[in-house]
Amino acid sequence: MQNPSFPVGFVPLSGTPQDCSDCGKAERVGFDFDYAFQPIVDVDRHEVFAHEALVRGPNGEGAMTVLSQVNEQNRYRFDQACRVKAIKGAKRLGMQQRISINFLPNAIYKPELCIRTTLEAARAHGFPVDQIIFEVTEGERVEDGPWFAQILREYKRCGFMTAIDDFGAGYAGLTLLADFQPDLIKIDMALVRNIDANPARQTIVRSLVRMCDDLGVRVIAEGIETANERDFLHDAGIRLMQGYLFARPAFQALAVVEPAAWGSGVS
Repeated sequence: MQNPSFPVGFVPLSGTPQDCSDCGKAERVGFDFDYAFQPIVDVDRHEVFAHEALVRGPNGEGAMTVLSQVNEQNRYRFDQACRVKAIKGAKRLGMQQRISINFLPNAIYKPELCIRTTLEAARAHGFPVDQIIFEVTEGERVEDGPWFAQILREYKRCGFMTAIDDFGAGYAGLTLLADFQPDLIKIDMALVRNIDANPARQTIVRSLVRMCDDLGVRVIAEGIETANERDFLHDAGIRLMQGYLFARPAFQALAVVEPAAWGSGVS
């Protein structure tokens, strides 16, 4: 029986190696795209923890120029092509750290087949599976929460890391944490902005860090733009951070973190 979230007449891949290879080709999607990479840093170690792959147009155009072309007919192919292209690009750039790839939960037909595409790409390009993070935005509307949690369990079972982006904006808040504990959550940047001067946000973030520590979930603070935000979040127990303070996304390249971004008070 066909998944009702797919258009009438949609035929999913059977999951053969050739299918998986073909699935990652942009021409199967109907439009071209590429990636910019932004580092997620470990402020304690003064090193890059991972690079998030951020979709861009073929000439570096913004993400919405690509995402606006995604529809019910090409969503599945686009999601699969994203994985293959991101892994291929990471290998081409000589990435030694983890790569974080965004995926569309509503584009999943069968987790075991969708994962096979990624495994084939990782194998073909020699990229370690345990260095791949699958990141999903919790604002993505998910009709079936338990099914969503099961998808994440399957990814984790296969050796991938899992992350929830924009934590606090949808199903993937406390309800998801009760059903499934990802490896990482990324605090919504709305909570991060000016947190050094906002007591309410400070209380929420400190409580969130304590809860995640109890659950064995690591916290990433994203959208950091100022040294004051960085220093408060580090004092709150967060060591993994991402934002313009450290580096802007680099199109078809790995961004470099300037030494001054680490700060003299963070060691």
